[in-house]
Amino acid sequence: MNILGLNAFHGDSSACLFVDGVMVAAVEEERFRRIKHWAGFPSESIRFCLDKQGLTLSDVDAIAINTDPKAARWKKIGFALSGKASMALVREKILVRNKRKGIAEHLSEAFPDQVFKGKVEYVEHHLAHFASAYSVSPYSEASIISVDGFGDFASAATGFGRAGELTIARRVHFPHSLGIFYQALTQYLGFYHYGDEYKVMGLAPYGTPRFADKMDEILHHTEDGLFELNLRYFQHHRSPIGYEWDNASPKVSQLFSDSLPELLGPIRSAEQELTQFHCDIARSIQDAYERAFFHMLNTMHKAHQTDNLTIAGGCGMNSVANGKVHLNTPYKNIYVQSAAGDAGGAIGAAVVATQRAGRQVDFDMSHSYWGPEYDASTIKSLLAANAAALEQQGCCVNLDVSDDELVDQVSSFIIDGQVIGWFQGAMEWGPRALGNRSILGDPRREDMKDILNLKIKRRESFRPFAPSVLREHVEGWFESDANVPFMMKVFQIKEAQRERIPAVAHVDGSGRLQTVTPEGNPLYYQLIQAFFKKTEVPMLLNTSFNENEPVVCTPQQALDCFLRTNMDVLVLGSQLITRTPLG
Repeated sequence: MNILGLNAFHGDSSACLFVDGVMVAAVEEERFRRIKHWAGFPSESIRFCLDKQGLTLSDVDAIAINTDPKAARWKKIGFALSGKASMALVREKILVRNKRKGIAEHLSEAFPDQVFKGKVEYVEHHLAHFASAYSVSPYSEASIISVDGFGDFASAATGFGRAGELTIARRVHFPHSLGIFYQALTQYLGFYHYGDEYKVMGLAPYGTPRFADKMDEILHHTEDGLFELNLRYFQHHRSPIGYEWDNASPKVSQLFSDSLPELLGPIRSAEQELTQFHCDIARSIQDAYERAFFHMLNTMHKAHQTDNLTIAGGCGMNSVANGKVHLNTPYKNIYVQSAAGDAGGAIGAAVVATQRAGRQVDFDMSHSYWGPEYDASTIKSLLAANAAALEQQGCCVNLDVSDDELVDQVSSFIIDGQVIGWFQGAMEWGPRALGNRSILGDPRREDMKDILNLKIKRRESFRPFAPSVLREHVEGWFESDANVPFMMKVFQIKEAQRERIPAVAHVDGSGRLQTVTPEGNPLYYQLIQAFFKKTEVPMLLNTSFNENEPVVCTPQQALDCFLRTNMDVLVLGSQLITRTPLG
């Protein structure tokens, strides 16, 4: 049985393919379109998934999408009758006035020579999130929480999974939303691009939570273990909020009302310099989110006691909060898959559709490498075609370098302070570069952040870089021994070790680590091990292989990024490109 799962007509559009209950491919549309958070119909992602397995649309039994227009119908009607919403909002949100083309029309446009004869399955948004977390986790029983902006008129859901069955026990419905709380305050701080919430997380450690009382005025904990927004400070519930995508990156208009700056102070413009005031606001936002999140988790644990927790939804990308769950709740084992946000809903939709068809899902997602990969002959042909451009920049191309020689040379380059573009195997699923589409540096160098920003990244100085750590050495360097293969948790670095790795230690002594094993990524593990043998530091600085664009997907994109930046070394599979001859 072949089932395509989709996240469509929303940010982080994506597709995945399940064959007989096992995922074989998954990718986000932005990697093909080259626009961050691309929203729309994921035709190129579908094409990749089918091509990888040698299938056409006629071989697909079902296409599952992570939304159900019929969900929460009575809640929508009740809100419409409450008088809180304008008629324009009722028309847009409640009556679901849909101007989009249907799935069939999009498929016929993208695949004019193919015919889809299967079913289209609609899966309620948070049910898809539930399945995307629990059903691919290593746990047979676990609590499940899904938290985001909104999907199918709900912003959060709690429940559990047992023996493959999913139960949603409770939901938080429109207009209350932790995701809207965080996004609105992110806008207030002058970060207006879709997905900018991670900048607030990065800024927060520079501040103190001196505005906690004002955050409590905005976001309330309820006695039943959930939360409510003080709607005075928001406007998404009164009139339509502009959400434009038009086959591009989503654009969301202002979510907060004029009462918010009256409470907190003037709104920061995008061009305005960040001050301590803004840092303190950021810290207060993050702390308020964490308190509400842990409030929900502790209530959920009382209802369903288990050591295991799975997290999904856009707020599941809050790696700072994820890394504190074991300190603030009874949960001991926490699983967050690499695409916890809406992209990952494609997996959940496919899982639910598989189960509806009477098939079992037999799949644990232990790695993130589900995207396109390219063989050595393709890469060599690319290098030959670009020989003149490489020669013009004085580059030396070394072909078919053995794994042992490659990791020895590259680890020495890193020790010498060089910046490495590392392109290997199948592309990662989710927003994190996890050793196959990565830029690598020396975590011991205090100036490495500045070097990376000067040479390539050109990003805000307050944003931290992350470490990739040999799994067996985590306990010696961090205040946790948890396995974090997807870089979805932030832990404190042991105080005695922080000065040894200043390039990956944030201002508060934390690090958003990725654990690396020989089973999960053999060559990347071998590279870090080579660096460890030479330095006694079992980690590398790892950041995404891109320059203000989506992570590179193809060898051509990697080569283009290398040639237009000041990157020192490029590794494309077993092909080693340097700007100076090998010694």
